Amino acid sequence: MRKRKPKVRIIAPDPRFGDLMVSRFVNNLMLRGKKGLAYKVFYDAMDIVKEKSGENPHEIWQAAINNATPQVEVRSRRIGGATFQIPTEIPANRKLSIGMKWIIRFARARNGKGIAEKLAAELMAASKNEGAAVKRKEDTHRMAEANRAFAHFRS
Repeated sequence: MRKRKPKVRIIAPDPRFGDLMVSRFVNNLMLRGKKGLAYKVFYDAMDIVKEKSGENPHEIWQAAINNATPQVEVRSRRIGGATFQIPTEIPANRKLSIGMKWIIRFARARNGKGIAEKLAAELMAASKNEGAAVKRKEDTHRMAEANRAFAHFRS
């Protein structure tokens, strides 16, 4: 175990929107240290979103992140001989990370040509409260609701 917490790294805002959240999203999107490629994929996806919807792509992206971000999760905890799924609140930082990672994971799993098109499709679906990332959030919330009786086991 660590002796102390690691220092939180400072992330520079992205060049097009000047948003720290976009930089975090691109960092999650990046594979094998190819940040330039990750930015290109993200901005291509934003252009596709703008082309298809005609609205501000940054706002659609923010709506997608908000719709895919879970508020609670279930954690397994062993009490006596049984394992219980205990619903717990998620810290704000982790909520955002989970939402971003779900959008990226389900965008990669989509059918389509090119990651930019897949990402654009997932973002537009998530902004309308559809898509696999939003479904995962709803499933997580449903599971937490079903196990609410065990909330008193929270430590």
